[in-house]
Amino acid sequence: MHLSVSLLGWVMRRLTRQDWRHPERVPSHGGAVVVVNHISNADFLSYGHFLAWGAGRWPRFMAKASLFDAPLLGRLLRSTGQIRVDRGSDRAGAAVHAATEAVRRGQLVTVYPEGTITADPDGWPMTVRTGAARIALAAGCPVVPVAQWGVQELLPGKRATYPRLWRRPVSRVVAGQPVQLDDLRAGPADEAAVREASRRIADALTGLLAELRQQVPPAGRWDLAAGRRLPVDPPADPPSGPLTEDRR
Repeated sequence: MHLSVSLLGWVMRRLTRQDWRHPERVPSHGGAVVVVNHISNADFLSYGHFLAWGAGRWPRFMAKASLFDAPLLGRLLRSTGQIRVDRGSDRAGAAVHAATEAVRRGQLVTVYPEGTITADPDGWPMTVRTGAARIALAAGCPVVPVAQWGVQELLPGKRATYPRLWRRPVSRVVAGQPVQLDDLRAGPADEAAVREASRRIADALTGLLAELRQQVPPAGRWDLAAGRRLPVDPPADPPSGPLTEDRR
């Protein structure tokens, strides 16, 4: 692993310039979920560089099943213990369970909550899936948002293409404060709590990216199924009541 981290640092320092902010906000030890926006097929490299060299941690990624089916990449993902996500199948829940157990063992798990590279025309985070919220509520762990911008200039878009090696863009990455979920853990562990936790995660990522880009985000959030920006749900009323042992 040390050799892989060293090689990653060597490559990324030659392909990009780094602007890293607040890597100390990533827990130095113990289990946590890190949620990160998805802007490029190369952004796992810029984010991994930030996490390994800036924060001193190496995560387990949740990655879609098609990546595991690729001959070389799939072998690498399996050998490094990454977590396979079989969407739309009866095995989809197994990924959340595996990630939850990894966090409970003190590991760092990375989730791209949008599930794919953003389709927002201006690159803002889209509506998010619920996996990160489910893991965090089940494991009782911190959720740290990380926003990144700039690496899409190296490898833009969702389609496979040649990287623009001559550009050497600035890879800007910032870690935020943990998303506040304590009140949701104190209430019923139901779908309403999962939806509210997911909304807070999406809001945290959008706000952090706005800080990084020094721009005001749009009022709505791009929805992949609808193909347009939809209004953002307002915050839910805070839950009440204790979290019973069987719901932890």
